[in-house]
Formats: sequence, structure tokens, C-alpha cells
Amino acid sequence: MAGRIEDYALIGDMQTAALVCRDGTADWLCLPRFDSHAVFAGILGTEEHGFWRIGPEHAEGTEPPAADRRQYRGDSLILESEWDTPRGTVRITDFMPPRDGAPQLVRIVEGVSGRVEMRSSLRMRFSYGRIVPWVHKVDNRTVAVAGPDSVWLDTPVETYGEELTTYADFTVAAGERIAFTLSWQPSHHPQPPLPDPEGALEATTEFWREWVDHCTYRGPYREPVVRSLITLKALTYAPTGGIVAAPTTSLPEDIGGVRNWDYRYTWLRDAAITLSSLLRTGYREEARAWREWLLRAVAGDPENLQIMYGIAGERELGEAELDWLPGYENSTPVRVGNGAAAQLQLDVYGEVTEALHLAHMTGLARNDYASLLQLKLIHYLEKHWNEPDEGIWEVRGPRRHFVHSKVMAWVAVDRTIKLIESGDADGPLERWRELRDEIHRDVCEKGYDPERNTFTQSYGSQELDAALLLIPQMGFLPPDDKRVIGTIEAIQRELSTEDGFILRYPTQGSHEGVDGLPGDEGAFLACSFWMADDLAMIGRVDEARKLFEKLLALRNDLGLLAEEWDPRLQRQVGNFPQAFSHVPLIDTALRLTASGAYGG
Repeated sequence: MAGRIEDYALIGDMQTAALVCRDGTADWLCLPRFDSHAVFAGILGTEEHGFWRIGPEHAEGTEPPAADRRQYRGDSLILESEWDTPRGTVRITDFMPPRDGAPQLVRIVEGVSGRVEMRSSLRMRFSYGRIVPWVHKVDNRTVAVAGPDSVWLDTPVETYGEELTTYADFTVAAGERIAFTLSWQPSHHPQPPLPDPEGALEATTEFWREWVDHCTYRGPYREPVVRSLITLKALTYAPTGGIVAAPTTSLPEDIGGVRNWDYRYTWLRDAAITLSSLLRTGYREEARAWREWLLRAVAGDPENLQIMYGIAGERELGEAELDWLPGYENSTPVRVGNGAAAQLQLDVYGEVTEALHLAHMTGLARNDYASLLQLKLIHYLEKHWNEPDEGIWEVRGPRRHFVHSKVMAWVAVDRTIKLIESGDADGPLERWRELRDEIHRDVCEKGYDPERNTFTQSYGSQELDAALLLIPQMGFLPPDDKRVIGTIEAIQRELSTEDGFILRYPTQGSHEGVDGLPGDEGAFLACSFWMADDLAMIGRVDEARKLFEKLLALRNDLGLLAEEWDPRLQRQVGNFPQAFSHVPLIDTALRLTASGAYGG
């Protein structure tokens, strides 16, 4: 059985990623890209669907022991796990070296004290656990082949096959280091070169040291900020600059429920807010690469702007269900692809324009096509801003006039006006100023409930929506406006859990809610960070700091966050780790640092 979501560590090479559990099991790995088929899909099923465990030997029929300690090596993505056994202590160092060529997962077993008997159990299953590969030896190397893929295992330890699994039994003594390297290669290519695990470890250590040195944040929350930045870097597909929302699919938002989605794609919204966090902490190269990715993905066709694309800009992301996988803790269906790519979400125009505006304001080298794209987006919004859409949360119910979508349409127009006013673009300035005023009036008249003194989720609705917390952060209204304060307080009353964390919107249990789905979900971590931001903006800084530090305490022992927190089960839920959780963590830390609202 897979571990709890927070029991996993992330390792990756900026092209794909693996999740490694506390017991030394790699339960998730897609090769060669984030969105490729999984070779280890055990997290969405059982060991029959692929895994790789290295750890101390344990008695037949017992659970493999969890590591007594684990940590990342300094500010890096190199995982170190240690087990204390009656015969000694052993450390396993897991990492994926940043690459130009084939992906590698490297696992170095090191004797710390005594002599420890170890076992490696490797069960490769291609196509998300469905296909058993042909495993054989070539020049004393173990290779698994299925269709277009081959995976090569290199280790000095003798391996053997049994029950469609590759095993290695060995003993490691104090001071000894034994490496295992798994490399992917197209099956029609000649065998890959022999790996150099120790050299790869040294290069990976240096890569992360140099990258973290660029961070300009020096405030009191440095540790969670840097860990979040490393996580965001790990979710960036280096060849193109695309940023995945998460490296996983179908980790449930509701344990045992149907809210299971594939997040291995680039949402314009998530990528745009990630860009803003990177820019404000010194990472201009990542921002430049994402802007270039955006321009290629949209490719002169903003009228057909999608809310998400593949990591190389692919448009076709058809959704399918993998019925042979029982799902994480029986949460079905397991989905790959994402049908929401075809939705209309007008807020995306605002997020993209805000990101381009921030890049411009922070001095990123001018790109004429980026300015042209921004103008084209507004020409589109001029005709369509007053249409209903599916909104930020990708509801699968009927379209509505979502207030947040209208606010972000206002943001898009406002930031483009500022671009024209700066002299860096030409456009119908007066006409768009009138458009900006029209959208603002429309929202304030139709999206605001004067009796309750709060904005609502959509025009004419009674429901609230945590996305309304972005109204002051986007500059739509000032923080001291009574309507802003009323909205913040209403969300605290109606969308807050007992712990003070924030739900996205009301759900209806077994009945279909506004999102067109049955079931409930946990507190949405991004929304909870937004609440901390808003509290700081309206002067309730002590309350903001306390909420922020409660949110930091939800991170796992390695500083990672999934999408949501289930207050009933007291555990993380949703895809993991989630960019949309780590980005607002950074933003709130920056805001609280600027305000001096921190303890100690």
C-alpha cells in the first residue's frame, strides 16, 4: 500500500521527477518526461504496478521499515535517508542529476556504522503499470524493454530475477558506498554509456549550490522560501521553460472520491504566478524562459488561448481513465490528460497579462512580440469579458459570470493601459480606459451583495469564493475599502475550517455542488495563504502571521505541500508537491517580511 501523501519526497532533474517514500520505495516515476507514461505507478495502485525499494532487509510478511531520519542535503534536491538497525546504520542518497541526455535515477547506499544486510527490489511496469517489460542482461547490465522504451540498471552488486522482479541482496559495511543507477533510453538506441554515480552526485550538488546562490530573499522565512523555490525549479521543464502544476496525476482531493486530476501540464495561471515569485526572488532566467515558452505556445492565436498546454506547448491533452489502476487509497477514476484544457476561463487573460507586466516592470529585456500578444489579448477581452465562463476552479457544471474572472479581466485591461502609458506599446488608450471603468462598475453592481457586505462567487449567487481574496492584491479595490474588509470577514465566517484554513467554495457532499461534482474536498492551501496576505493588508498583521505559521506547520518534514489539507483526516491531499501551494507561500513570506510581521 502506498504511503500517505506527505510521506513522500520529491527528487527530479527538471525534466521529470520521482516520489520516494519514507521506507525507501520509489512509487512514482514517469520517463523520460513529466507527462510520459509511468514506469513506477505503485502510488496509484499496488506494487504490481511498479516500484523500486532499497532498504534494510526485513522479515517476510512484515512492512518494510521507515527511515529513522531523512533530509535534503542542504539547499538541494538530493535526498538522504538513514535507518538505524540492530547491526548498524545505513544511509541512502537519492537524486536525479540535471541532464542534457537520458534521465537517471541514482541511489547510493552508504554504510554509516556496523554491517547492514540490504535488499533492492525493482519491479518495472511500463504504461502506468500495465505492461511487463522483457528484462534481460546485456554485458552484465540489466535492461528492461517494452515498445519504444528501455530502462537500464547498473550496479556492482549481483542481481537476479524472481516473480517478475529484479532483486539484489547485499551487505554494506561502515565506509562502503554501493551505487545503483537507473537510466532511460529509447529502445532502438544502442546501450547508454556506463554511469558515473559519484561524479553525478558532485555535479548535482554544485548545480543546486549555484542555483540557490541567486536567491535574493534574506528574510526570516528563508528556509521555507528557499525550499519552495527549489520545488518550483524542480517543476520546470528545462528544455522549454514550461512549468508543470505538479509532477503527479490523480492523487485525490477527496480520499476515496472522484476529484482526481492530471496536473502534469502547464496551466497558464499557475505558471504566471510562479513566474512572479521567481522574478521577485532573483530568478530572471526562469522568467525569461517561461515568457519564451508562452509566446511559442500561444503562437499568434490568442483568440484560441487555452488555459493549459503540454510542457512543450502541446494543445491536445485529451482526458482518459486508466481502469486497471485501483487508485490512491481506492480513489477512482485514475485520469491522464485533462479535459479542462478546452474550458473558457477568462481570468487566465488577467494572470498572463499581470505576469508580462511584472516582467516588464522588473526590467526583463523587452520582447516586442510579448507586448503585441498583450494587446491581442485585450482586443479579445473587449468582445468577450462579459460572457460566462468556467472560472478559476474549472467547474464542470454550467458556465457562470464568476466575479473573480471579471476582476482578472479588469486586471488585464489595467496592466495593458499601464504598458501603453509607459510608451512601450500603442493602443486605443481612451477606449480601454472606458472599458476598464465599465468592467469595474459591472463587478461592483452585479457581483456585490450590499446586505451581507461581501462580493459573491458569481453574479446573483449567494455562495462565496476564496478567489475573491485576490481583489485587494490585484489592486481592484484598496485594502481599506469596506467591501474588501466585508468580503474577507465573510469568507472567514463561511469558508473557514475549525483550524482557520480556507475552503475554495462550498461543496455539497454526496450532491453535486457548483462545480458539478459530488463529494467534498480539503482546505485549499493557496486560498489560506491568500487569507494571510489579506489580513496583513488590512492591518491584522499578528493574525496574518499566526495563520501563515500554522500553514508552514502543515508542510511535511521535507518542507513540501500538496494542493489541499483535509481537516477531518488531518493529512495532505491532492497532487504533490503542488506549485499552486508553494507560490503563495513565497508571496506571503515576502509580504510579512516587508511588513515586519514575524516572530522572533
